[in-house]
This record gives sequence, structure tokens and C-alpha cells, in this order.
Amino acid sequence: MIPAPAVVLWHDVECGFYTADLPLWREFAAEADGPILEIGCGTGRVTLDLAGRGHEVTGIDSEPALVDELRRRARRMMAADRASAANVRAVAGDVRALDLGERFALAIAPMQVVQLLGGVAGRAAMLAAVSRHLLPAGRLAVALVDVADALVDDGAAPPLPDVLEREGWVLSSRPLVIRVEAGAVAMDRLRQLVSPGGDLSEDLATIRLEALRPEELEDEATAAGLRPAGRRSIAATSDHVGSEVVILEREP
Repeated sequence: MIPAPAVVLWHDVECGFYTADLPLWREFAAEADGPILEIGCGTGRVTLDLAGRGHEVTGIDSEPALVDELRRRARRMMAADRASAANVRAVAGDVRALDLGERFALAIAPMQVVQLLGGVAGRAAMLAAVSRHLLPAGRLAVALVDVADALVDDGAAPPLPDVLEREGWVLSSRPLVIRVEAGAVAMDRLRQLVSPGGDLSEDLATIRLEALRPEELEDEATAAGLRPAGRRSIAATSDHVGSEVVILEREP
């Protein structure tokens, strides 16, 4: 039996090793005077990093298994640092219908999660919900990828697979095809799982990112009472495209 739910393992394989954005989220967190909300927290890559630095962080994700795993990892933190574990709250839910009954000094949306919300209507619901949860002058920072940058050069070498070994199980996720669709870019990944006994299973997974330019998001945010407050960049790495981070501020 695999050592964790499949959705948790594949999330860790494909997202868990990314670190290029962490310095920026740490910077924003240090500037925030109050609690932090992470949108699309997954298994806690960012939430646990910020909590370990003394910040009070609430993570929300639509996948309950990922949230359960984040809670488990937070409990494991408690064995080493009770204060850090106490700073973590994990919620399973849809950010487009967010209703936590509290407000935050900072909300962050790493790894292009806002490009997975179902287009203009989905983003409008998210922006309105997050705005209601921000303190006056609170900020929302959203990482976006230019879908054109995600296209692979035909002359480039195929990307190496992301690989994870867990309790004798080996997981490999390799990008196969990146293609343009209507208003989006889609990536097909070949996921291969090898058991401790050597049995191989594989599946094809498709991830679809909606096209969204920073200026479009800034325009959409004004209807939710959020105003543009600058942009920052996260450089590309050998394994990941870069991101443009749009900063939005709630009206006082």
C-alpha cells in the first residue's frame, strides 16, 4: 500500500521541492503586521515555512487530503517546536466562497493557483472573498505565470522528471507536452509509480493554467475594493518558469 494518499504524493513530487519563491513570501510576511492567509496551501510548503519563522498562518485548500496532510505535518512540528505548530491553521474549502470569520494582514497565492479558478467569474469571487477577509490596507500577493513562457522550445532538451522516493516507493512525474488551448496552456505529465517490489503503474495527468496578464488581474481587483500596489518578479529556475507577483492592497 502506498504510504500516503496519491494526491498527497503527487503534490509533493510536482510542487514540494520548489523554493525559489520562499524569500519573497518571507519578505512579505515580515512586513505584515498581523495574521497571514495562504491560498492553495497544499501540504504546507509555504505555510509551514512561514509558521516556523513565527508568523500566524492559515492555509486553505480545496483538496481535503492535502489539508489533512498539512495538519499532520504541523503536529509533527510540535515535537520540535510547539510555538511554530501553534501558529498553523489548516482549512479545507473553496477560496471563492471563503468565510473564516477573521481578517488577515496579508494573503498570498503562490504557484499560479489563481490561474486555476475557472476564469473571470471564479477570480471575481475569489477577489471579493479575500478582500472581505483583509484588514484595512491589508495586501494580497498573487503569483502569475505568462502562459507563453511555459511553452517549450522545440529545440530544447526534454525536461527531466520530478522524482520522489518514499518508504521504498518511487514516484516520477515527467512533462510530456505543453500546448496552447483557448485562453490557457495545458501540460500533460506522465506519472509513474514503482512499488518496493518493482511493479510499475502509470497515468497521464493534465494541468491547465488560464491565461492571465498582471494588468488584467489588477483591473479585475478594483471591483473588489483592491488597488494595485506594485509588482515583484520570481526568477525562473532550471525546473520552473518564473512568475510575476501582483500586489493588491485593500482600500483603508
